[in-house]
Amino acid sequence: MALTVLKGTVVSASAPGRLDVTEKGYLAAENGRITGVFSTLPEQYAGAAVEDWGDALILQAPADMHLHAPQYPMAGIGMDLPLLDWLNTYAFPTEADMADPDYARATYRQLARDLAATGTTRVCAFSSLHREATLILMEELERAGIAGCVGKVNMDRNGGPNLQETTEDSMAQTLQWLEECQSFRHVRPILTPRFTPSCTDALMAFLGKLAAERDLPVQSHLSENTSEVAWVAELHPDCKQYWETYAKYGLWTDRTLMAHCVWCDSRERQAMREAGVTAVHCGDSNQNLCSGVAPVRTLLDEGVKVALGTDVAGGASLSMFDATAAALRASKARRILDGWETPCLTVAEAWYLATSAGAVWFGDRPGFAPGNALHALVLDDSQLLRPHPLTAEERLERCLYRRQSGAIRAVWSGGRRIFSAR
Repeated sequence: MALTVLKGTVVSASAPGRLDVTEKGYLAAENGRITGVFSTLPEQYAGAAVEDWGDALILQAPADMHLHAPQYPMAGIGMDLPLLDWLNTYAFPTEADMADPDYARATYRQLARDLAATGTTRVCAFSSLHREATLILMEELERAGIAGCVGKVNMDRNGGPNLQETTEDSMAQTLQWLEECQSFRHVRPILTPRFTPSCTDALMAFLGKLAAERDLPVQSHLSENTSEVAWVAELHPDCKQYWETYAKYGLWTDRTLMAHCVWCDSRERQAMREAGVTAVHCGDSNQNLCSGVAPVRTLLDEGVKVALGTDVAGGASLSMFDATAAALRASKARRILDGWETPCLTVAEAWYLATSAGAVWFGDRPGFAPGNALHALVLDDSQLLRPHPLTAEERLERCLYRRQSGAIRAVWSGGRRIFSAR
């Protein structure tokens, strides 16, 4: 039996808005599965090797629920353009480079290593439309110990000369990819129509049928930018709203992730709640590309499931700590825009969205619940000055807003230790 016992200040988000804190506590896992958080070490673990991290924070590892892997090399570039111009000028040409398998391998190996080093252990990632590069991405994530879902992007229109498939090729390459990726243990496939303007009706219908036949999850984009919303309306005059362009093809289910949702009105939000669709909030990207400020508080209050993503490279940072801080800042901007009537997100709420919300989508329970796969990190904030004794929540808040070199000391993914600071 493989046993892991960690000692420190154990913090987890077991419910929206609540942090469970155990000072000088123990987090135990057997064979990669959590058995519990304890204030004193149970008798059954007497004599077990304990990794004592002193006063360091032992946190849930976050899950990045929206990431464009082929865009990683261009993170931080082109932030002066709105979404559609940015895609055509920067994102699509960068993704086209993934036609070169060697370049894809080098990029994705670095991405996977950087994810582990920043504490992210689960992702929902877009690849490019290239089947071989998508398999390489899955290989590199698996090698680095990162779990989650990866999608071969489908796009048979509006991609430009170097980033567009025929409808027939898109279907055939998707089927071949699904056959070739079955051997991965920790990285699973997710169907990925890039967004409605990139996919013809025939391709969307094919993907919806495939999702139903093989019980596959789906990821795409929804109501990110006003120009995008208007474009979708032109392409689908039979649909009153953006979401219907997915729903009419069977791509709108409780296993669907929709990134952004900045401009969702009450009817679209209701459709999300009723179908169980998860909105993935990417606050950094929405600000960088001038898309708007997503109504996250309203989504939550109305019962819509919400998680967080970096949206690299619309988001400039791969760190989910940065993504969480961006969500907190965005909620303050939303409060101002709403005439101070909308409450901001709290630190505990934002951390739940960064960790437990994604974990639940992957099939775990919130927090460090017994039976969950061990996804955890050790964060040492001792290098920061403390003006007075801080609570665990205050320490977490400061770590969300401030990056410290070498603060992440160790990371576990599915019970596997995937990173150790030198």
